[in-house]
Parts: sequence; structure tokens; C-alpha cells
Amino acid sequence: MANAKEIQDRMKSINDTLKITNAMYMISSSKLKKSKKMLSDTEPYFFTLQSEMSRILRHLPDIEDIYFKTNEEKKPEERMVGYIVITADKGLAGSYNHNVLKLAEEHLKAHKNNKLFVLGELGRHYFEQRGIEIDKQFHYTVQNPTLNRARNIAEELLELYRKEELDEVYIIYTSMVNAIQEETQIRQLLPLKKASFNVKLPADIPMEELALKPSPEAVMDRIVPDYVVGFIYGALVESYSCEQNARMMAMEAATKSAKDMLHELDILYNRARQAAITQEITEVIAGAKAQKRKKRQ
Repeated sequence: MANAKEIQDRMKSINDTLKITNAMYMISSSKLKKSKKMLSDTEPYFFTLQSEMSRILRHLPDIEDIYFKTNEEKKPEERMVGYIVITADKGLAGSYNHNVLKLAEEHLKAHKNNKLFVLGELGRHYFEQRGIEIDKQFHYTVQNPTLNRARNIAEELLELYRKEELDEVYIIYTSMVNAIQEETQIRQLLPLKKASFNVKLPADIPMEELALKPSPEAVMDRIVPDYVVGFIYGALVESYSCEQNARMMAMEAATKSAKDMLHELDILYNRARQAAITQEITEVIAGAKAQKRKKRQ
């Protein structure tokens, strides 16, 4: 058994760690509230864009547009696929980063003809260490998702798509299912699928007339880039929210483990102290007995 001094030193070390995990939990909790507000503030605008695209496609289902092309003329293995991977800048967030990187690596291996776009320092280090080529590193801290950064990312990808340097674009990020559950997923960003905007209306709802000027294609070409910006921004904010939520849960688990360890060490410390006191009493009694024997002699 360790002596009382060693146990005390270990308890002090755990208490210091406990203060850090508690502080990190509070910081992540505050950032989570902020990120949720950011998302809720911008959602109405982008939902309206999606609704307008749905209206146009409902009236003109056969509209021809570059953003809705099917790429049927190319075989799947010949298509150039772009993957946007959103990771965190820091660890200590449970399995958050591991799940994103595992899913990304699976798709990169399955489709060799690809371009990789990475956000987050952990993702950059992960792919560099494994010799996986990164075509573009967006050196934005994912700790501060902004609409302007989402627009810059979208403009670069849309430019590659319009030049046909990319046939498909996917985004790999983490979405929040509920307060305690997260899900890593991959979503197709480009080309868009008309079926995704197919909103069925009741039979008794009349079809309104739309005046799209200068043309339906021009209107769609103006709306779609903003929709892509909104999707990327939503993915950035949701990933950031999930990262903070995962870190909160990880710190909560670490805090609980630290408290359990302190409880066990407290018991060990009391036993060690009791053993030391018992040893001292035994030595005093033995000494007293020795003195009595000496006097008798």
C-alpha cells in the first residue's frame, strides 16, 4: 500500500485536473448556447430559399440547369468527386473527430478519383500523417463559423463545379439528433436532386402562376449558390455545436471518473493513516514493554 504522502500527492493532482475538466465543461456549455442561437437566427432565410426552389421546381419540373445535372454520361468511377470534411481544431471531445475521419477515409478509399477539402486542424494533421493528399485546406478556425467563411468556401467549390473540374461534391459533418445524440453523416451538396425539393401539396390547392425573369434558369442560378452557402454554413455551425456537446459529455465523464478516483483514494488515505497510527501505537507499546523488562532485570 502507498504511504499517506503519496496518496495525498495523487489526490492533489486529480483535484487540479478536476478543476480543468469543470472549467472546460462550463466553457463548452456557453459556446453550445451561442452556436445554437447562431443557427436559429439564420435558419428562416435559408428555409425560405429552399421553399422558393421547391416552388420553381413544382411548376417547372423539367427545368434544365447545371446545378441539377445527373452526370449520367459518365461512369461512376470516372467522376471527379469532391469531399468537404469538417473536423475540430482540438481534441478532448470523445469520439467526435474519430467518427468524422473514419467515415471520410472509407469514402476516399471507395472512390479513388477525388479531391479533398478539409476544415479543422485535427483533420489536416490526420490526413497529412497518413500521406493522403489534401487539395485545399481552408485555414479557418472551426471554432468561429461565420457566414462570410461559408460563402468563401462555397464560391471556390461552385467555381470548380461550373468548370467541370468536380462532377459531384459531398460534405461530411456531424449533425445533432437530440441533446445527447449526434450523428456523423455525408450529404450530397452538388449536383442537387430535384426529388429533394419535391413537396406534395393537397389536391385542392391551386397552382399559382410564377413570373420568372429574365428566365427560370437565371433565377435558379442566382438562388442555388445562396442555398449552397446556407447548407455549408449550417453544417459548420451544427458541427461546432456537436463538438461542444461532445466535449461537454467527455468532460462530464472525466469529472465523474475523477470524483470516483478521489473517493477511492480518500478511503486508501484513511487506511494508510490508520495503519501508520496503529504502527506508532504498536511501537510505543513495544517500547514500554521493553523498558519494563529492563527495570525488572
